[in-house]
Amino acid sequence: MKNLITLASFVGAACALPTTSWSGGKETSSSLTRRQADASSFPSTAGTNFVIDGKQHYFAGTNTYWIGFQTNNADVDLVMKNIASSGMKVLRVWGFNDVTSDPGANTVYYQSFINGEAKINTGANGLERLDYVVKSAEEHGVKLIINFVNNWTDYGGMAAYFSYAGISSNAEWYVSEKAQTQYKAYIKAVVSRYSSSSAIFAWELANEPRCNGCDLDVLNNWVADSAAYVKSLDSAHMVTTGEEGFGLEGDGSYPYQFGEGGDFNATCADPNVDFCVYHLYPESWGTDANGEQWGNEWIENHAKVCKALNKPCVLEEFGFSNTCSVELAWETTALNSEGTGGDMFWQYGDTLSSGKSHQDGNTVYYQDDLWKCMIEPHIKTVQSQ
Repeated sequence: MKNLITLASFVGAACALPTTSWSGGKETSSSLTRRQADASSFPSTAGTNFVIDGKQHYFAGTNTYWIGFQTNNADVDLVMKNIASSGMKVLRVWGFNDVTSDPGANTVYYQSFINGEAKINTGANGLERLDYVVKSAEEHGVKLIINFVNNWTDYGGMAAYFSYAGISSNAEWYVSEKAQTQYKAYIKAVVSRYSSSSAIFAWELANEPRCNGCDLDVLNNWVADSAAYVKSLDSAHMVTTGEEGFGLEGDGSYPYQFGEGGDFNATCADPNVDFCVYHLYPESWGTDANGEQWGNEWIENHAKVCKALNKPCVLEEFGFSNTCSVELAWETTALNSEGTGGDMFWQYGDTLSSGKSHQDGNTVYYQDDLWKCMIEPHIKTVQSQ
């Protein structure tokens, strides 16, 4: 999802950054032993299905891009508790937060590009906040999809690398040796912290990678190289792309075209991509005249690709201005489409110590009327399968 809010908005003004039991991604030996899991128990795929906690089934999940930026551990625990108790299995969170200037005291950021120097922040206002998200997810039985960079400028994104790498566009970012070296250094910093964690569902290369007007080989080669690199660091956990699913056979409308550099079939087929993801926003893409029908066809067309490749698809983000009838129909279509292994609505909302989390026009708050119309019945249906 493109339109988010500014970095500082979720920093608790009156809340000092807490300390945790983690130090540089390490725990005490007793707690680390307790948390390490046999790699065979990690989430995996079985054809077009997922295996989670030893059981093969479809999953319902959601997104909370903001949870790793919270400075109050109780807020993180509240969200994890509510997600787990609702019956959702998988949560997607931002694993990036890049800045190009000093954000100020107590503001969470994970990586900085200041005065030509790239630094990964592993401190109390850096990756230790993501550490607590992983820790809480482990304790509540929630699985996480964690991504490494944003196509958009929210929370830095690829643009944060521009001055450092001597480039000026996302298209250059994909082929810049300096940008890609630092991107991989950041991947290594994150993956190495959690490679033994039972909470990791999958690593994700980026949020909505695009390369407008590029040859298809640019994104295809970047996916191939990046996915192989992640697997070289952690072969036990799954890898996916984070793409919107552009570029495939369909009605010829903008999202089905190849102009944004995406080739869904090719990236999905990559041997180091364990499952394939796509997003669904007809209003943003100009295909909303009959949004429900168009969305259903979009879901079914991606499922066909995944079925042919014998990999699961995940409808990883979707929204239609919080219209229950449309979005519930999409959830139902995803559940009933062979080749689809899960769906994740954008986005989960809750009441935190600082107030309600961000409403971006697609936020569904825990236990509100929209939740009871669109989320609760879908989870029950998934659980009954």
